[in-house]
Amino acid sequence: MKAMDDLAGVTAAILAGGLGTRLSAVVADRPKVLAPVAGRPFLAYLLGQLARAGLTQVVLCTGYLGEQVQAALGETFQGLKLTYSKEPTPLGTGGALWLALPHFKSETVLVLNGDSYCEVDLRALWAWHAARGAQGTLVLAKKRHTARYGRVEAAPDDSIKNFVEKGGQGGPGWINAGIYLLSRLLLQTVPANRLVSLEQEMFPAWVGRGLFGYKTGGRFLDIGTPRAYGRAPGFFAPKRGRDPGPA
Repeated sequence: MKAMDDLAGVTAAILAGGLGTRLSAVVADRPKVLAPVAGRPFLAYLLGQLARAGLTQVVLCTGYLGEQVQAALGETFQGLKLTYSKEPTPLGTGGALWLALPHFKSETVLVLNGDSYCEVDLRALWAWHAARGAQGTLVLAKKRHTARYGRVEAAPDDSIKNFVEKGGQGGPGWINAGIYLLSRLLLQTVPANRLVSLEQEMFPAWVGRGLFGYKTGGRFLDIGTPRAYGRAPGFFAPKRGRDPGPA
């Protein structure tokens, strides 16, 4: 593993292969990660977050209309080197990472969902993860209503003990914010060459295997529905003391 404070040596992966079915009513001609927000594709805000944290290597796990993503972003973005791993058939969030394994140059991978954004200090996340010797860390965001997202339950030592499915118990709680640090050892346990869901299959399987939850007070946005997507311009509007998005 790299030095404990060396986030720059970590490969990042963005899961950008979703079909975006719920968003098709307002963004029908492009993959969800290219949905325009204040004149920029949504993906640019995620890449900007990685660039500001000092990362240099990003693997874009594409699928549906993936050629549009490569055409829009090219090989570099704000100092980031971009590599593409395109699914030949839909493999899900877990299968996409299995396919991309040969592109990862670090023993720990920083994974971001391509349709959500969470304000979090990635350097602090890395230090927290490394200090615990964790195999996997999920960023958790606090929500007043969790039924749409599902919820994540952690023990007092921040180890994850349970996942509650979407549509289950509502009310306030911690949700999966779509940012993960995952060891190569965990990723190598993803079943090969088939449709696999990180959220539904792998995360529950990794409970008790060094999986922790990092709780953040940062704002969270998921653009998966037209209503949520409509809030995106206001979310990224520059405000004092907030993450300004990409330069």
